[in-house]
Amino acid sequence: MATAAPAYIAHPPLEGSARVWGTVALSAATFMNVLDSSIANVSLPAISGDLGVSTTQGTWVITSFAVANAIAVPLTGFMTQRFGQVRLFMASVILFMVASLLCGLAPNMTTLIAFRALQGFVAGPMIPLSQTLLLSSYPRAKAGLAMAMWSMTTLVAPVMGPLLGGWITDNISWPWIFYINIPVGIVAAAITWALYHKRESNTHKVPIDAIGLALLVLWVGSLQLMLDKGKELDWFHSAEIVTMAVVAVIGFAFFLVWELTDKHPVVDLSLFKRRNFWSGAVATAIAYGLFFGNVVLLPLWLQQWMGYTATQAGMIMAPVGLLAIFFSPVVGLTVSKIDPRRYATFSFLVFALVLWMRSNFNTQADFVTIIIPTIIQGIAMAFFFIPLVTITLSGLTPDRIPAASGLSNFLRITAGAMGTSIATTLWENRAAMHHAQLVESVNPGNSAANAAISGLSGSGFSAEQVLGQINRLVDQQSFMLATNDIFYASAVLFLLLIPLVWLARPQKGGSGGDAAAGAH
Repeated sequence: MATAAPAYIAHPPLEGSARVWGTVALSAATFMNVLDSSIANVSLPAISGDLGVSTTQGTWVITSFAVANAIAVPLTGFMTQRFGQVRLFMASVILFMVASLLCGLAPNMTTLIAFRALQGFVAGPMIPLSQTLLLSSYPRAKAGLAMAMWSMTTLVAPVMGPLLGGWITDNISWPWIFYINIPVGIVAAAITWALYHKRESNTHKVPIDAIGLALLVLWVGSLQLMLDKGKELDWFHSAEIVTMAVVAVIGFAFFLVWELTDKHPVVDLSLFKRRNFWSGAVATAIAYGLFFGNVVLLPLWLQQWMGYTATQAGMIMAPVGLLAIFFSPVVGLTVSKIDPRRYATFSFLVFALVLWMRSNFNTQADFVTIIIPTIIQGIAMAFFFIPLVTITLSGLTPDRIPAASGLSNFLRITAGAMGTSIATTLWENRAAMHHAQLVESVNPGNSAANAAISGLSGSGFSAEQVLGQINRLVDQQSFMLATNDIFYASAVLFLLLIPLVWLARPQKGGSGGDAAAGAH
């Protein structure tokens, strides 16, 4: 039986050094969480090789974290009401440290995937609650400053993730990408408890929508399994894939019906009645899926086909946040004065430009050529999150903002996991197609093929070695062409997303502040 919610009591803002230390502790926890979503990207080949699986199977290390995280995020509101903000945040940080230790100790890929899923699930409440606690530490007049401080860590972490992950993988060993969370977590937990344990939020018993939660896990899990196993099992030629697709579709249908009729739904789907919410949330999700799929693909291509080490691939990825850190405060300060739809449009145009530049890469591309689009992408990132969050949450009453944030983040995180699966699947499929086309040109009538074979034979290679070398060259070019295809298609999709943003209604004055206060 649910009890009535007690009246909300606002705690006074923290003062002086307490606010500084609170900001440091909460930012450290956010940093640790966001870092872990990207740090494994450049380490995938090393992890896969060490545990004896293919790199494609290794992408489960990313997707298992993302899917479990997606399931946990919508539950944050329910768990906060039951256990309180501070207790739930502390439990999340401590369990995240334990899960990180278990990931580092994992003896095989199956165990690692299970522990990464656990890590993703317990991480769910950490990001929304870190922002909630941070905003409660600042006076309302300085909410914008709190938002800027919080967004800095979410931008620095993706910069540091690939670089730190690559350096640790090359110079120590991959388990340490998980072990480094432990000292950070201890510091964050100790300071947070010291400052916030007397600032606990009100709690009351609310019924858990167990059926809704079970259906959520069922359809999201089935969908992700289908996407990840599809390539391996030849998609719909496999009974297993067909079964998972059917379970995902039926599970989703039942989930929709149940959540729209239940008195205490685990996910508030009535938010989709608001045009600004669905246009902003869907645009954010699709754009993030495109972005994240390409973030996974670039280091895979560099390490497998361009001879880059994990550290070098990390250095290519790292500058993505440099311009984002510079422009984000500007966007935060001006988003209430300039139509956020204009900012979001500019962001998508820059993303499209970056991906078009990458679609022109070839196997002779040097370090500088590859890194320039990454630097420019920082501008797109700065104009991406804050305007779209403002659109998504505009016009909502404060009591609905946490539910809206949870649902929009669920869509974004799920889209990120799907983006990884779809990008890697299409990449290999396109490479196979290009390989078949290129092999047709390797015949006695092709002067370039004859010249290459003669040159290799003249260097002392046997007939089998010559064919092996030719096949390696064809493979390299096939994956280069496939990489160009994915980048070009992603650029076009970013342009096609622009009209979706303009379906949102223009902002009324003052909605940006409420959106900022509820964003996570």
